[in-house]
Amino acid sequence: MSHLDRLRAVFRMALNLPPEADVDGLEYRAIPQWDSLAHMALIAAMEDEFSIMIDTDEMIDMSSFAKAHELLEKHGAAAG
Repeated sequence: MSHLDRLRAVFRMALNLPPEADVDGLEYRAIPQWDSLAHMALIAAMEDEFSIMIDTDEMIDMSSFAKAHELLEKHGAAAG
């Protein structure tokens, strides 16, 4: 499974979305499921899945699926 597929799975799980949900264009608060509480669950799930630590500024800046992917690349977790 590629890092993008893993990230998609994390988004779907943390935001309680169906397995077929398209999350690639998703942005914070664009759907009711992605509220501030779900955002923290998403951060925690990403940290667990990719063994990274996300700091406060990064949490605030992570406002979309694309930004989450950039964050993984920054942490070197986007390989494979």
